[in-house]
Amino acid sequence: MRIGRPGFSERLKQRALGLTAAALVLPMAAGIAGTAVAGAAPVAHRAPAGGFEEVFVPSAMGPIKVQIQWAARGGNAALYLLDGLRARNDRNAWTFETNALDQFRNDNVTLVMPVGGESSFYTDWMSPSNFNGQKGTYKWETFLTKELPAYLETRGVSRSNNGVLGLSMGGSAALTLAAHHRDQFKFAGSLSGYLNISAPGMREAIRVAMLDAGRYNVDAMWGPPWNKQWLRNDPFVFAPQLKGLSMYVSAASGLPGAHDNPRAPIDYFNTANGMALEALSLANTRAFQVRLGTLGIPATYSFPARGTHAWKYWENELWNARPQILSALNA
Repeated sequence: MRIGRPGFSERLKQRALGLTAAALVLPMAAGIAGTAVAGAAPVAHRAPAGGFEEVFVPSAMGPIKVQIQWAARGGNAALYLLDGLRARNDRNAWTFETNALDQFRNDNVTLVMPVGGESSFYTDWMSPSNFNGQKGTYKWETFLTKELPAYLETRGVSRSNNGVLGLSMGGSAALTLAAHHRDQFKFAGSLSGYLNISAPGMREAIRVAMLDAGRYNVDAMWGPPWNKQWLRNDPFVFAPQLKGLSMYVSAASGLPGAHDNPRAPIDYFNTANGMALEALSLANTRAFQVRLGTLGIPATYSFPARGTHAWKYWENELWNARPQILSALNA
């Protein structure tokens, strides 16, 4: 007996079954892959509930890798975690130098961890760095306040219910981003940041540090020391703009603590560097504290008696700041 072609109604039924199967398979495949191209992200009404993902988000600098841990229950709040001066191009150091992912794994807030930006201060540069042959111009502020939020919005993350926290370079940048984008950030945290960069010697110190971390020319960032861009990015100067913002500000003494156990000569060298960097951050942070005090602007401060410029101390401070972060973001 010859089997004929199915009728029109039967073909419709088969096509519907095929589309249903595809709809079920595609999300599963995307979840298994673990890495996505941002341009293909679907528009969603809420963020994915839990899980870790790496995406590439289009930007004026080219595709930027972003590591994301989604809110445990699909909430719309997000915490941006910024890296330090020696940010790597493969991973954000919060993901492997600390237990930040575990700290927030069961919380209803998405962790957003951009990758890259060595010596960038997460700002929009004036031109490429000519000392190291940089091909393009850093545009990190644009990315973090326009391009990345636009992508995250397609995944259900709010443009206005965000916090930003960073260490060292990222700490200064966190306050700068929050001050100039108050519609985006409800919380800002600085851990061992440099919050008084107009202080004597600070601009020269930043110049030397950036040369050491990738041979970047600071003049390509904010121009010569008398350029007004230096003032725009100095937390001590723009402090009045922080009024009403939930803030957590920390710097340790610079004295070696529980996480400093040097053994080899290089360990002693790194510990000495960490001591000096943290002492400088403490001086900056104390000056910033006085500045906020004169303006009547409250913040939460943490000044541990011991601790150097090192990740395990920042891990501890992130944990201390966590309740304030969750409260500020209603997460």
